[in-house]
Amino acid sequence: MATTHGVEMGPATVTKRYRSWDLDQPEREWRALTLLAEHAPGLAPRPLHYAAAETPPSVTMSRLPGEPLTAPLTDAQLTALAEAISSSQNAIPAAALAALPPRLLHPLDALKNLRAWSERVAPPPDALAARALTGAREWLRRPHLDTVFAAEPPPVFGTGDGNLANFLWDGSRVRLVDFEFSGRGDRAYELAEVAEHVSAKNALAPDALLGRFELAPSERARLPECRRLLAAFWLLALLSDDPQHPRNPPGTLAHQAGHLLALL
Repeated sequence: MATTHGVEMGPATVTKRYRSWDLDQPEREWRALTLLAEHAPGLAPRPLHYAAAETPPSVTMSRLPGEPLTAPLTDAQLTALAEAISSSQNAIPAAALAALPPRLLHPLDALKNLRAWSERVAPPPDALAARALTGAREWLRRPHLDTVFAAEPPPVFGTGDGNLANFLWDGSRVRLVDFEFSGRGDRAYELAEVAEHVSAKNALAPDALLGRFELAPSERARLPECRRLLAAFWLLALLSDDPQHPRNPPGTLAHQAGHLLALL
């Protein structure tokens, strides 16, 4: 997937310059940094400067200590990851949370996009991947999913990106970066975003992460469908990858195909 921004690293600051901003990505980033600095100080970079009028727009923030999480995660890292996710989801007061726009790629939008995308993708020559694509298409067509993903569960703050590279480990705690897709989300979808992200392959067992969260019965019922939706997204993303310039290690597509079939 295309890089959405450039990054300039200084000794104590980081500046992100956005390659696209038609969906208010810089504003979403700045707003998230500001809210988290107020309500969960230390969890994310401090916002320093928002150059909204520049072309391209940029956001400058403090530079955090630590390195991105990489496979395999230790038990301490997995616990710290769950704590960071939980803190970010619960830190923002209800009134401020209600005023946020929905996160980008809301689950209902994702469902509609994936339905169209799945029909455009050519059947792959690999038998396992072809079976997974057929399974994804059949599942995405199910009418009840419109009702599932149109629902508005109790809101949480959603970072909008589950890439493990956005979680920095300093040896004792995990902090978060990258909020350009952030907004109001729901717990089941946000947790599925991390558990099902392709970066989590070989890094964590999804159930080991998800089991660290206390979910309401409605959230627990919603979670499997959210996981299937995001697993289908990653199957389609991998099937659409350029075979001459792959962005993931060999075997990633086969792993994702088998994983999605197991979820279905």
